Amino acid sequence: MMRARVGLLAGVLAVVSSGWGQAMPASAIPAHGPAVVLFDGKDLSQFDTFLRGRGLNSDPLHVFAVENGVVHVSGHEMGYIVTKQTFHRFYLRAEFRWGDGTFGERAGQARDSGILYNIQGENKVWPRSIEFQIKEGETGDFWMTDGAALTGADGKRVTGPTGAALNIGHIGKGPQQNVVGFRNSRGELERPKGEWNVLEMVVEDKVIHQYVNGVLANVGTDPFPTEGRILFQSEGAEVFFRNMVLYPLQ
Repeated sequence: MMRARVGLLAGVLAVVSSGWGQAMPASAIPAHGPAVVLFDGKDLSQFDTFLRGRGLNSDPLHVFAVENGVVHVSGHEMGYIVTKQTFHRFYLRAEFRWGDGTFGERAGQARDSGILYNIQGENKVWPRSIEFQIKEGETGDFWMTDGAALTGADGKRVTGPTGAALNIGHIGKGPQQNVVGFRNSRGELERPKGEWNVLEMVVEDKVIHQYVNGVLANVGTDPFPTEGRILFQSEGAEVFFRNMVLYPLQ
């Protein structure tokens, strides 16, 4: 594992210098156990729901719905679906695509969602965790929320303030504009709106790698926390998720 890890970190330096990514090598995925299917295309039985102002498992407006084998997140309220199970050291793969609307405090702004993992503490918007950011122009960023911490590829450690969050931008990221439909002029990792995007992460005790559409987007070391639940956000934008599968690392 140490040899593979050194090779990956060397690849990060090459990506930083080129300002773009590389195809995800199969060797980047450590040995793992059988798949844990988080969403089987039929129901959300592996998850609880949480919405701001409503609490746990109260979703009268169906912010989260299963439609044609896909999780449809309306984005009308802030919240998430969160795994009932806690995970430690894993490879996660999921796909997303944007819908149309933006709502509430995020109306007219860049479409925003995310996958938060290693979640600790109470359910709230947003719990202590590390986030795989999903946002127009920023997909692949790290966000550290409510005391979570991570050291970026530049060696700087970032800790999310209590009740707030701080980010580490993805490799090669250009200037951001917080407007709906934004696509970055440099380092854009998303496919055009309406197409499915593949997100992958390898979460270990000492290092985390995030990939967008096969491209290494970000790497961080010495994460805190190192285990917890996993959530998929509703953050003011319509978004769809599918093929959400986790593989525990051996």
